[in-house]
Parts: sequence; C-alpha cells; structure tokens
Amino acid sequence: MKREEQLREQLLRVEAALRQHQLWQSTPPDAAAFSSTQPFCMDTLEPYEWLQWVLIPRMHALLDAGGELPGAFAVAPYYEIALEAQHPGREAVLAELLELDALFTGDDA
Repeated sequence: MKREEQLREQLLRVEAALRQHQLWQSTPPDAAAFSSTQPFCMDTLEPYEWLQWVLIPRMHALLDAGGELPGAFAVAPYYEIALEAQHPGREAVLAELLELDALFTGDDA
C-alpha cells in the first residue's frame, strides 16, 4: 500500500477514535481561534479541536493536492502531555496518533 493511502487510512482512524469518544464537533470554533500563533493553537483550541479542525483537514488537503508531506512529524508527544490521564478517549486517540507519527518516522508504533 502506498504511503499516501496509509496516511489517509490513519487519518480516518484518528477521526473514528474522536467520534467514538464523542470528541468530534459538529460546529467549528470561531474563526479567530485559528489565528493563533501558538503550536497546536494551544491558546485558542482544545487539543481535540486542533486535530479535527486543523491537522486532519490540512493533511487531507496536502494529500489531495499531491503536495509535499512533512519530513519529520510527531504529534503524539504533545498529546501525551496535553491530555490528562483521565481525559475521555485519551488512550484510544494516543494510540492512533502514535501510528500516524510512525508513518512519518518509519518506526513501528
């Protein structure tokens, strides 16, 4: 399977984990939330919001356009810190993010 196909499938798995744990939103945040200069929009978006409204759409857009994908990529370390241990869906989402990161590093997660 091509790397692009693997990435698409993994993005869908991240989305499915968010949906399964009722972390997927039907309404986007206010437009001002996306003008943050902080990594992961940490000052304006909740961690799960960033995945839904920034990472997943941007990755799909890159794949759709045949754009150059990031050479180094790791979001799971941020989520390990940003999400408290009792956070709903933490472990399921982290597992999917580790798999996503592995597609960029070539590691087996």
